[in-house]
Amino acid sequence: MFGLPLAFTVPAVTLALAGLPILYYLLRATPPRPQRIPFPPLRLILDLQPREETPHHTPWWLLLLRLTIAALIILAMAGPLWNPLPTLATEKGPLLIVIDDGWPAAPGWENRTSAAMQHIDAWREEGRPVALVATSEGGREIMALEAARALDHLRAVRPVPYQPDHLPLLEAIERFVTHQQPAAIVWISDGLEEGHARDFAEKLAKLGPKLVVLRDPKPVRALAGPHNSGGGLDVRVLRSAAKGEEGGLVRARDAKGLTIAEAGFQWNGNLETHARFDLPIELRNEIARLDIEGEPSAGAVSLLDESSKRRRIGVISGETADVSQPLLAPNYYLTKALAPFADVREVRPGTADPIATLLNENVDVLILADIGMMSASAHEQLVRFVEKGGILLRFAGTRLAGASDDLVPVRLRRGGRVLGGSLSWDIPKRLAPFDQQSPFFGLAVPEEVTVSRQVLAEPDAGLAAKTWAQLSDGTPLVTAAQRGKGMIVLFHMTADTTWSNLPLSGLFVDMLRKIVALSGETGQREGVEGEIAPAFDTHRPESLSPWRTLDGFGVLGAPSPLARPLPIPFTGTADAEHPPGFYGPPEALFAVNTLTPTQTLAAIHLEGVGLNEQELQIGRPVDLRVFLVFAAFILCLADAVFSLWLAGGLTRFSRRLAAMLAIGFCTGVLLLPQDRLEAAQPAATSREAISQRDIESALTTRLAYVRSGDAKVDEISRAGLISLSRALASRTSMVPGEPIGVDPAHDELAFYPLLYWPIAANAAQPPREVAGKLSAFMKQGGTVLFDTRDALTARPDGPPTPEALWLRRLLDGVDVPQLEPIPADHVVTKTFYLLDGFVGRYETGSTWIEALPPQTENGDARPVRSGDGVSPIVITSNDLAAGWAADAYGDTLYALIPGDRRQHEMALRGGINLVMYTLTGNYKADQVHVRDLLERLAH
Repeated sequence: MFGLPLAFTVPAVTLALAGLPILYYLLRATPPRPQRIPFPPLRLILDLQPREETPHHTPWWLLLLRLTIAALIILAMAGPLWNPLPTLATEKGPLLIVIDDGWPAAPGWENRTSAAMQHIDAWREEGRPVALVATSEGGREIMALEAARALDHLRAVRPVPYQPDHLPLLEAIERFVTHQQPAAIVWISDGLEEGHARDFAEKLAKLGPKLVVLRDPKPVRALAGPHNSGGGLDVRVLRSAAKGEEGGLVRARDAKGLTIAEAGFQWNGNLETHARFDLPIELRNEIARLDIEGEPSAGAVSLLDESSKRRRIGVISGETADVSQPLLAPNYYLTKALAPFADVREVRPGTADPIATLLNENVDVLILADIGMMSASAHEQLVRFVEKGGILLRFAGTRLAGASDDLVPVRLRRGGRVLGGSLSWDIPKRLAPFDQQSPFFGLAVPEEVTVSRQVLAEPDAGLAAKTWAQLSDGTPLVTAAQRGKGMIVLFHMTADTTWSNLPLSGLFVDMLRKIVALSGETGQREGVEGEIAPAFDTHRPESLSPWRTLDGFGVLGAPSPLARPLPIPFTGTADAEHPPGFYGPPEALFAVNTLTPTQTLAAIHLEGVGLNEQELQIGRPVDLRVFLVFAAFILCLADAVFSLWLAGGLTRFSRRLAAMLAIGFCTGVLLLPQDRLEAAQPAATSREAISQRDIESALTTRLAYVRSGDAKVDEISRAGLISLSRALASRTSMVPGEPIGVDPAHDELAFYPLLYWPIAANAAQPPREVAGKLSAFMKQGGTVLFDTRDALTARPDGPPTPEALWLRRLLDGVDVPQLEPIPADHVVTKTFYLLDGFVGRYETGSTWIEALPPQTENGDARPVRSGDGVSPIVITSNDLAAGWAADAYGDTLYALIPGDRRQHEMALRGGINLVMYTLTGNYKADQVHVRDLLERLAH
């Protein structure tokens, strides 16, 4: 049973509340109000007559006020606490705290440690020791410690990424109870039955001390069994109790931790539901991690390795298609076996070149069922496919038995006593158990699976190393060999039931799954020609070292010091020595998850055990004495004011003054935080003040120029940007606002994507803080176009011009990237117009931009861009604004040098390219790589 969240540290004091009726009668009578008597000198004695004084009654509202004050004082002396600790045994002795630290405790770990701290603090006040033990610590000896050391131990405990067993703790707890005789045992449970929790509770209840079980009311949530099906990625979402939120979100991430997609789920009152990701196969194969949003635990994470990837499989059969009897076709058995874990592609009947058709669809595995002869072009394509990392899976048959084909892993026996290159028996042969070096090792071989016919392999040297499966008499049934970066696998039997009943068994599905899973490892390691590379698990190690493991909160990081190599094959569950995570080399990782694919969550039921089960409290106890004393003080002030009022001791002015002071005092006390907040608001508002011009600039894209302080230069800049904005509006889809002049020292620059800065050598240098502001503007994506306007006076080998020196002093301290003259193939030369350079009033000056990467060592041309961003700085000397400036009729406002008819037009085109480059980035450069991008997307 759960009690009220209120208790008293000195509950006996509350008995004083029974005296409130007596206090009521005492406060009810008050002295009579003084009578006013005139004081004439002659009638002083005569008019005085003895009168019997009668008491007056206190007003009911004042009486209620005083009773309230008395009640508040009594309650404050009783020490009330909100969210008190559970009442434990009062016998002397230490307290034993048992805390579950498995992955189910991770989401509410802060609340669990807070509850443990509350109990430790309570025992510390009484000067008694505390013992603390975590479930994962097993049979460790339990010792009673001082409260401070117990707190240190508690802070060192962290959730583990597996579910520990409770039973190993019993022996250590029994020894502690026998020697220390604790006053009580507090078990902070994770709420799950897993780990023999009920058996543990029953045995704890029999030890003698009072047992209190604290449980978090929030159900535990987890993920299990991710399955990459044909239509999407499906994952089971579990919870331990049918309460709480009825929905949630599962997030899919890639190996870098970037979110790929999100999928919602709804419980609908159940303990299990599903979240499904309907994504293309390419995106599904990029998913490396699934986790429940807002559930930080290892159980709420599912890791996916190469075996979880869904591959694209091409199937070609040499059998003649018979629509009336599809069950006789090898394609039928292969499609049914592959469908649960792969996307199967088949060619349409009548396709002239089926091999080329499927290879063009970028299949990962190509299956040839009894294909004998093939064209030279098809053979060449298959060789390239395998050598580049593909897997060619072949099934025997009469066609393959009679053909001479080198696309097989071993030499096949032909002629002699074997009719047609195949061998028949009177008694079918069973399969032998798989060897440890085989990828099929660990799969159970059903006794009912038999083979009645097969294609024999020549007993060459190395045949055993290439054999993955064999019959009971030792003849190979499945062989494989590496060729290039890929692999060729051969089943020495047909894919249908004519030579074996293996295609009817579940073993056939598991064998194909193992082979398809190897397609994710092809090309990552190279082996010796004709032998199986380690990437294909044929000569794989007996164990895999941990690469990255999960902690209890579901964070993937460095392996735990307790983690041990994972034995192969691994069929168990995660534990202390094999925590969930990735094992093996980075190019061939093996995922171990906290939950098995078929596991469920079951809440612990403690009915009939005979213990005190309580809900885990959130938050520490709140001492209410301060609030009660403060309220009594305020009411006492009010009582004093009202008493003086009734006694007539206040004049009209003093009454008003006292009332105003009382009201002001109470209001000030109650609203003190708000007043402080309101007092701070004007300062914050003044710091965050935004001008109307900035608001308009944020809503409308506009060009900006820096005011140089020279009125003539500023007018040229303004006129040039007006003309450029007019040209942008008429020739492009961009309609910019009115250009504006800014002062970098005072104005906000973030609203303007392109900042035109004309250099005036006679202008004063801006303050030094402008350099930092300019650096921040460029790093946040802004572009500054510096125009020295000195093309006529600058000399390549001469001293720098005054404008160049002024610019150097300005950029001193600014993080300027390496610059180079704009190359002819730079993206800025082709964003809107195809240009050879950028001209303005002059056309002889150079224009500099961020340098592109150098040419590669192998002689390949360097890329046309340095990255996906835009150069933060452009420097020119051609006085672009003067070249842009024009009147309403389109005539130039300033004399151009040399001044041919097209110079103004080319200047505007260059300005449009600069604006387009700044606003859209260098997306135009991707058009150069369209073919490579499409090829990459196809994979």
